Amino acid sequence: MPCKVVLAAEVASNFTAEIRSEVSQKPERPRLVGFLANDDPYAEKYAQSSSKHLAEAGLEFELRQIPREELEAAIKDANQDSNVSGILVYYPVYSDKRDQDLQDMVDPTKDVEGLNVVYNGKLYGNDRFLDEDKTRKAILPCTPLAVVKVLDHIGVYDHSLPYGDHLRGKTIAVVNRSEVVGRPLAALLANDGAKVYSIDINDIQIFERDQAASINSHVISKTDFKTEDVIPLCDVVITGVPAAGYKMPTKLLKPGVVAVNFASVRNFEPEVKEVASIYVPSVGKVTVSMLQRNLLRLFNYQH
Repeated sequence: MPCKVVLAAEVASNFTAEIRSEVSQKPERPRLVGFLANDDPYAEKYAQSSSKHLAEAGLEFELRQIPREELEAAIKDANQDSNVSGILVYYPVYSDKRDQDLQDMVDPTKDVEGLNVVYNGKLYGNDRFLDEDKTRKAILPCTPLAVVKVLDHIGVYDHSLPYGDHLRGKTIAVVNRSEVVGRPLAALLANDGAKVYSIDINDIQIFERDQAASINSHVISKTDFKTEDVIPLCDVVITGVPAAGYKMPTKLLKPGVVAVNFASVRNFEPEVKEVASIYVPSVGKVTVSMLQRNLLRLFNYQH
């Protein structure tokens, strides 16, 4: 059976249309401020893309390019500015613990990326709501959420199973364990019932549901496995390695695998289409849709 190639634009279009419709009925438009304090060309490209797609959905966007030494004060000012609905910082800034400090500095009521310690606690604890009445959902990081929406769109999630268990029986590899994307993605997938091999340059860890926990959150196990041990076992392989020289060896992939790439460069070899049942070469436009969605959700919470 030939491989089906699914483009991010196909998945994103419905979200953008829904958001545009809701925004058009509001007396004022949500406004996002993005802070670019690094020289990463991919971050600048993402910022430019964000501006275009936010405008398409009727949302306002302002990019502020500043020295990183001024970023802390700029975030504090934006936290206090009632004209700012959401704040986005393009990481990495320092590529060390200071980046986490910056994430926690963003007011949770304006954190469109869901990276603040409040949302981190909700995600890793599998607590999906901010209030006891379950009327306000926690904000999830944009790219991990985009991957989840892509997997749902292509049928990896089984909605015949109970809510919160839609990935039961699936084995998934995530090749990336960054704090911004790879690790939260592995947690989200495990919290939905999958067995996840989280592959990093140093080791491979298993994220899976802790059936004994009262809230059914995931647990993490260290292993001595190598990539060639686990990739052939996986129904879904998700890559996010930001290096042009990295390629996932096609020979390791299970026939009929679902292959998804969220890196800014192509991590799969061209031959992936000879093995995969579904191939998603990028998720960028879905990530922007999730950014739109998070901004609108925070705006609604504020009003």
